[in-house]
Amino acid sequence: MTLFSDEEKDILQEVMNIAFGNATADLAEVIDIFVVLTVPQIQVMKISELPTYFEKNIHGFERIWKLDQEFWGDFSGSGFLIFPEQIGKSLVELFGTGDLDPTENNPFDSLEKEILLEVGNILVGACVGKIAELLDTRVTYSPPIASQGECSNFARLVENYDSDQTAIIMKTVFEFENHNISGLLFFITSQDSIEWLKKSLYDYLESFDE
Repeated sequence: MTLFSDEEKDILQEVMNIAFGNATADLAEVIDIFVVLTVPQIQVMKISELPTYFEKNIHGFERIWKLDQEFWGDFSGSGFLIFPEQIGKSLVELFGTGDLDPTENNPFDSLEKEILLEVGNILVGACVGKIAELLDTRVTYSPPIASQGECSNFARLVENYDSDQTAIIMKTVFEFENHNISGLLFFITSQDSIEWLKKSLYDYLESFDE
C-alpha cells in the first residue's frame, strides 16, 4: 500500500485548510452566512475499508441527504456532502425559501434537493478547484448528484472503485454559524492520483523557498 508520510499529511492538511477557507468564502457570498469547518482529517486506507469507515463516521444519521460529485485530471476522485435528512427543511428556511408552501409542483423534498445541489456544488467545486490551483493543475467535474434515503448500504458509495486500491480520505465537519445545521464533507482521491499528489505537495512546499 502506498502510504503518506506524516510530513506529506501535514502539507496536504495545510492545502486543505486553504481550500476549505476558499469554499466557505464562496458559500458566504451566496447565502451571506459563514460556514465553520473543522480542521480536515487525512487518512490513507484501502478502498475495501471505506464502507466501514463511512459507517463509523455517519453512525448518528438514520436517513441522509447525500451529494456526490466526481472530479478527474491529475487530481481525481469524488467529493461527498452528507446531511442528516431531518435538517432539510432548515436548509430551505436558511436559504430564504421557508415561506414557500409545499405543493405537488413544489414539494419540500424538491426544494431540499435543489439547495443541497447548490451548497454541494459550491463546497466541492471550491475546495477541489483551490487544491488544483495550489498544486498547479486543472480538474474537470461531473454534474453533482443528490439523493436521500436510508443510511445503510455504504458499499454503494465506493462501488465504482477497485477494492484493492488505496484511497486518501479528507474529512471535515461543517456547520452554519448561529444555525443548528451541520454535516460532513468527504473527499476520496484514488490511487492513480497518489504519486502525483505526493510530488505536487513537495513542489508546493518548495515554492515557498524560492
